[in-house]
Amino acid sequence: MDVLVTVEHGNDLVEEVNVEGLCIFAMEQMELPAHAELSVTFVSNDEMARLNKEYRGMEGPTDVLSFECDNIDDEVSQAAGEDAPYELGDIVIAPDVAAAQSDDYGTSIVEEFELLLVHGILHLCGMDHMEDAEAEAMEAREQEILQAWRAL
Repeated sequence: MDVLVTVEHGNDLVEEVNVEGLCIFAMEQMELPAHAELSVTFVSNDEMARLNKEYRGMEGPTDVLSFECDNIDDEVSQAAGEDAPYELGDIVIAPDVAAAQSDDYGTSIVEEFELLLVHGILHLCGMDHMEDAEAEAMEAREQEILQAWRAL
């Protein structure tokens, strides 16, 4: 598994987080192929607001966005086998939004980043939270992965 991490903004906030380690752990927990690839980019609020407007039609920055590449259920991507990378997708996080949320929710910045990373990966794996039952299942899976990660 491969994780490309790019910090365009918020290095001082992100530096304490084991981004690559957690992403690989979460992908393993989701039983993704060993040749799975993921990119994580940390951006400014302005860039996140631009992406949020362009892709979701929403004003202002959000905490995390996920952009799927190879569909988890796509037979063509799975048929490519272990020689070709399985491009899970891209996760974009706004560190300043995450920091504000950690203050609001009484969590550490590391805990907030960990939650956003796992949340993004679950979206890339096809999970959503539009309906109550989906939200419950997604939140339960997030907590399961985070508890296992933090127990290491």
